[in-house]
Order: sequence, then C-alpha cells, then structure tokens
Amino acid sequence: QVQLVESGGGSVQRGQSVSLSCAVSGHTFSRYSMAWFRQGPGKEREGVAAIFARGSSTMYADTVKGRFTISHDNAKNTVYLQMNSLSPEDTAMYYCAAQSVYSDYGFLRSQRYNYWGQGTQVTVSS
Repeated sequence: QVQLVESGGGSVQRGQSVSLSCAVSGHTFSRYSMAWFRQGPGKEREGVAAIFARGSSTMYADTVKGRFTISHDNAKNTVYLQMNSLSPEDTAMYYCAAQSVYSDYGFLRSQRYNYWGQGTQVTVSS
C-alpha cells in the first residue's frame, strides 16, 4: 500500500521560512516524478514544484520561483520543499503527490499524479 505522509507545516510570519517533508512508503518513485501542490482558501489546487525521476531536474510555478526549492533523498524515499521569503499569499494546505504510471500531463498538473498525501497546513501572517 502506497502512502505519502507530509510533515513540517505550521504558522510563521512574513519573510520567514518553512521546510516540508513527504515520506513515501510502499513504493519507490525512482522512475517518475513527484511534486508539491497547494490549495489556499477559496482557490484551486496549484502545482508549485516538481522534481523529475531520480532528481534529474526540477520545475517551479512562477509564483514561487526563486523562493521555493524541491529536493529528493532517494535513500530515504523522501521529498522536501524548502520555502523561503514566505508571504500571506503562500498560506495554503500543501500536498505531496507522486506519479507511478506514465502520463502526458504537465509536471505541475494534478492529473499527472495518482498518489496524494493528506496535506499539511502552512499559514503565513503579516
């Protein structure tokens, strides 16, 4: 049984940093990509960062480029999202997602991913 478990969310102030982790069990996603998505209050789910198979490359949404960094520890089967210079606009539930089958959807499209975590809340106050 595949499970993705996020951790590391919390409440911070503008300009501070938060690091999220996503531990994967039941499968090794070495062939396909993983990603972080977020959904703020009253907003649609948005892909913010993706890392390709074996960590060969990454992709970011324009809204987080230069502030967020996605990384993958293959030995621990864990994906991380380092978030710096946070603003209230980054307040959202953050979800980890993993792909285990081939997909033509883009790397920041939710349809690409077939496994999801339960989410971890990040709240940024001004």
